Amino acid sequence: MRPADPLAALREDIVFDAELGRHRFRFHSTWGLFSPREIDAGTRLLVNHMDIPPAADCLDLGCGYGPLGLYMAREAPEGRTLLVDKDFVAVDYACANLARNGIDNAEAQLSNGFRHIDPARRFDVIASNIPAKVGKELLTLLLHDARARLRPGGVLYVVTINGLRQFMKRHLREVFGHYEKLKQSTHYTAARAFKSDN
Repeated sequence: MRPADPLAALREDIVFDAELGRHRFRFHSTWGLFSPREIDAGTRLLVNHMDIPPAADCLDLGCGYGPLGLYMAREAPEGRTLLVDKDFVAVDYACANLARNGIDNAEAQLSNGFRHIDPARRFDVIASNIPAKVGKELLTLLLHDARARLRPGGVLYVVTINGLRQFMKRHLREVFGHYEKLKQSTHYTAARAFKSDN
């Protein structure tokens, strides 16, 4: 008889319920994904300051196990929401979390930034909880690509650690022509930029 696996509990999904805005979700996650046991403070800060029209087509860029994307899909039931991440484990969990929460107006797929998203697809809202160590070169690419994929009048929402706040302010002004700080907390800053109509 084989002994019980002492690591079995660590291999099981982490399961928790969370409220985001006016919506309640059940999430499954796993070790190795960002903030696996609870919704992180940056995501909560961003959710509390986003305005998602009901028919918006949305993108969660770097979705992890999916909290931002699930929230946007619920806020925009008449639109379509796409969740992308470069980590296949994150995408697997995001897909499963969409299904277990009964969300059928969204899907998750593997993509390194915008590279593997259908080039014809456009969005009204793009949101990202940007990792602290993503690198300024990739951040620059992501901001330019986000602007290119937004429809006229579309909005990019980002939340970053405060150490990246000045970088984001400078580069959003450079790429979009303006920057709007929504809220700054002890550790995070939420901001947005709109794509002009021309």
